[in-house]
Amino acid sequence: MADRDPTDADSTDTDPSSGPAARIPQQAAPLPHWTDDDLDAPSLYLNRELSLLCFTRRVLELARDPGIPLLERVRFLCISCTNLDEFFEVRVASIRQRLQHGAQQPGPDNLTPAATLEAIRAAVSELVQAQYRVLNDELTPALKGEGIRILKRSKWSKKQHKWLHGHFRRELMPVLSPLGLDPVHPFPRILNKSLNFAVELEGRDAFGRDPGLALVRAPRSLPRLIRIPKSYSKGGNDFVFLSSILHEFINELFPGMKVRGCYQFRVTRNSELFVDEEEIEDLARALEGELLERGFAQAVRLELAENCPEHVAKLLTTKFGLDDDDVYRCDGPVNLNRMVALCDDADRPDLLYPPFQPALPAPLAAGNDLFAALRRRDWLLHHPYDGFAPTVELLRQAVADPDVLAIKQTLYRTGADSAMVSLLIEAARAGKDVTVVVELRARFDEEANITLATRLQEAGVQVVYGVVGHKTHAKMMLIVRRERRRLKRYVHLGTGNYHQGTAKGYTDFALLTADPDFGQDVHLLFQQLSGLGRAPKLAHLVQSPFDLHDWLLERIEGEAAHAAAGRPCGIHAKMNSLTEPRVIRALYRASRAGVPIRLVVRGTCCLRPGVPGLSETIQVRSILGRFLEHSRVYCFINGGEPETWASSADWMERNLFQRVEAAFPLLEPKLAARVFEEAIKLAYADNREAWILEPDGSYRHAWPDDGDAPRRLQETLIERARDAG
Repeated sequence: MADRDPTDADSTDTDPSSGPAARIPQQAAPLPHWTDDDLDAPSLYLNRELSLLCFTRRVLELARDPGIPLLERVRFLCISCTNLDEFFEVRVASIRQRLQHGAQQPGPDNLTPAATLEAIRAAVSELVQAQYRVLNDELTPALKGEGIRILKRSKWSKKQHKWLHGHFRRELMPVLSPLGLDPVHPFPRILNKSLNFAVELEGRDAFGRDPGLALVRAPRSLPRLIRIPKSYSKGGNDFVFLSSILHEFINELFPGMKVRGCYQFRVTRNSELFVDEEEIEDLARALEGELLERGFAQAVRLELAENCPEHVAKLLTTKFGLDDDDVYRCDGPVNLNRMVALCDDADRPDLLYPPFQPALPAPLAAGNDLFAALRRRDWLLHHPYDGFAPTVELLRQAVADPDVLAIKQTLYRTGADSAMVSLLIEAARAGKDVTVVVELRARFDEEANITLATRLQEAGVQVVYGVVGHKTHAKMMLIVRRERRRLKRYVHLGTGNYHQGTAKGYTDFALLTADPDFGQDVHLLFQQLSGLGRAPKLAHLVQSPFDLHDWLLERIEGEAAHAAAGRPCGIHAKMNSLTEPRVIRALYRASRAGVPIRLVVRGTCCLRPGVPGLSETIQVRSILGRFLEHSRVYCFINGGEPETWASSADWMERNLFQRVEAAFPLLEPKLAARVFEEAIKLAYADNREAWILEPDGSYRHAWPDDGDAPRRLQETLIERARDAG
């Protein structure tokens, strides 16, 4: 078996234990005879929402993989839950709004908003049940086997009960505020994703009132997992959920009354912000106003304890304006994502991924002249295998260099304590001309970015909020330096954010260059963003929303023309999501022309690969592992003169039409070859972290053939980084 081509789709078999678990039902696969006139047929397009849920299901499967360290499996379970939270906050909320506005227009797959919600309900119900099965039947016993116990109330010893009772009185009672429901205390506003308890009461309080039902909100300031001291435990890793403590001692909040039942619940709300940018004068102030209300926006989901009686469930659904189909019963804690604290609190590094030191090219190390290094050649960084430090060091040297006159940078997400932001502030205070394009509408980072923009402006930085109606998603930094009475530009272009935290956990490519054409292109893009001029003619870069979509279609159609002429052809691309219908149609046409197409799509993919007569030459893989695959790469064989590009843009409608994005070529053959190998070739050699998309929309886990060694893309690159280090 060793001589088989690892990039051949037939060289991997399905792991029988994991294949069916990655399925989210979609429409039946299309028939094998298609013409170009049929490319709008709904059966050719997978549903976007179900594909996204299928990605979350693949993440959950990592929590079941015995080849992954145990606490990392817990982390993947929590990630699957946070993914589902965001799915409801954004995707389901958007569909519900369309319905409320009377929209019935189906998507490319011909599912109407109502039909889509019905399919989502079925898929999510199965997914939630699977999450709790993984917790209760797989992870909890495995943790116990490693001496990490999450104790239910029925398992507390007398000593533990006594200690926990004291903990409740010392740490919880002082911050709890139970609320009885009566005409004076109507049903309160419940904060998005906060943990709450509905408490059924019997009897009258001190004022003779008979509330019947009270609400208690778990303090957000307190940890959800409480470690029991060693002296009260069989070991150092016994934990209790905060919710268990509240359940056990909730009666003490209602003296003189009897607690008949206590039931956890959590409501998820619409988290989209709605600001009419054409009608406002101050975007930051308008967003601040919206942020105040985001936590109390329209409800879209209710999670309930499994044992919650129907009359309580009915009351809650009515109060939140939801239907029975919006309720999901949980066989355990309703906020599973807070279990991620166990990964740090258990203090078992042997049950985590082993640490590794990113590689650092010697010429880019601190203390060396990075400007001189960039004048000699272009440099490519592949995070997290290559460290993010050279990017920070380049900016640090620019700040300290009296010959640097100007710095321009885009910021989408940066992190709370960003060294790069501090350096930009230092540069402005040192008298350099600093311009920063801050995207205020980066989802869930809006508040942080408003604070960031204010901080930058107070230091004298010229802050630009981008373009009305278009998020600025491009990742660019430009440094202008005077050298021998001439101005020279140095450029950083990337596929990921200027965020030191995510650079350790997301895979992204970055190019550092002093090429004058790149410098001119990036200069023109910044000029366009700050000056609002017309779209410029660029030497190398391609941008959206102006020409990236048409450029992609031309490149795909060009490969079809090469195939028809018998010239070398092929399309190899890596991205987070593929949803744009015209791009999908172009790929189908290219496949019909005989173009080999290999795609690495981590998350949502609406294209059906491997359909006879339509997409037989298309293969799609999803890589899920230790790091989040985040880079975007486009490779075209181009008749034997290959082109390799990196970009900030996925092949989605929003990236191609509603965002400012940049795609940039890798002109150095060695750098282009490295990008192709590490983004595409190794992904198609992977037989452990790869998932293969089938024509019916299901995914099967790649698995080594008998006698084949396991191959993991990320592990291979970690080993290379260690060797380089």
